[in-house]
Amino acid sequence: MNWLREQGISDRLIADIEHFRAFYKVAEEDEDRVANPAYPFFGKEALETAITVLLDGDNLLITGEKATGKNVLAENLSRIFNRPLFNASFNINTDSHSLLGSDTFKNNEVVFQPGLIMECARRGGFAVLDEINMAKNEAISVLHSALDYRRIIDISGYQRQPIHEATRFIGTMNYGYAGTRELNEALASRFMILELQPLGKDTLEDILAVEFADLNPDVREEIIGFFLDIQAKALNSEISNKVVDLRGLLAGIRSIRRGLRPARAFTMGMINKTFDEFERKIANDVMKLRFPKDMDGSHFFDK
Repeated sequence: MNWLREQGISDRLIADIEHFRAFYKVAEEDEDRVANPAYPFFGKEALETAITVLLDGDNLLITGEKATGKNVLAENLSRIFNRPLFNASFNINTDSHSLLGSDTFKNNEVVFQPGLIMECARRGGFAVLDEINMAKNEAISVLHSALDYRRIIDISGYQRQPIHEATRFIGTMNYGYAGTRELNEALASRFMILELQPLGKDTLEDILAVEFADLNPDVREEIIGFFLDIQAKALNSEISNKVVDLRGLLAGIRSIRRGLRPARAFTMGMINKTFDEFERKIANDVMKLRFPKDMDGSHFFDK
């Protein structure tokens, strides 16, 4: 809990989290399902909001632009509350059988094989409904009774499955991606909705300090400036948000540590994420201002 205190999370919330963890102890068989995030989530207001919603027993829907940390926040919440994490990735082919379960043949008899959501409900986990606005409405509708005050899953021909008291549903969604759709009103009403803001300078500094403690401070400022410049281009609709890729930025820095030239590393990690030549040229011009093509990475890291 020390990193929560370092971010200024209130002592009252931390005490409530500790009480939750003590009351709902994770089963030994589920310990390997508790998330171990690669990065901590930075953002006091968003963290406090998400923690409060989950402590109140409500479901949480995390929205925001690309590279705002939606999945990172979901993983961190699993770690904070010490609950097993079940991740359901939605697409147009996701149906009720993949979520809840289906009949299967085992030991010469037909038995019910529980789906991911059913298992989460039974074991008191945190279910991440990833890209929930890519699923067909008929797939999501089977979860309505689980997501509202009834907190049950009822499958024809089988006993009703009550939802474990510690179970929480955390949805994530982006706007504007191919295949996405408007969230229907009935589903949206079952969530408290948290919109994450685009990454700022302070948050990027925190992330780079954790991931690359030996990064030269001057170079860190240039990297942050480069990412924010690209992000500003996307927010102003000069380019798409495909290039705004935090994972690609971090992968590029790791490649530079291995000896790749900065321009080449960031081209592969970010600029090549778009296949539009006009967008690539704009992003490449932004990069050249900070990382010329002939620049090497010899002064990126402290010796």
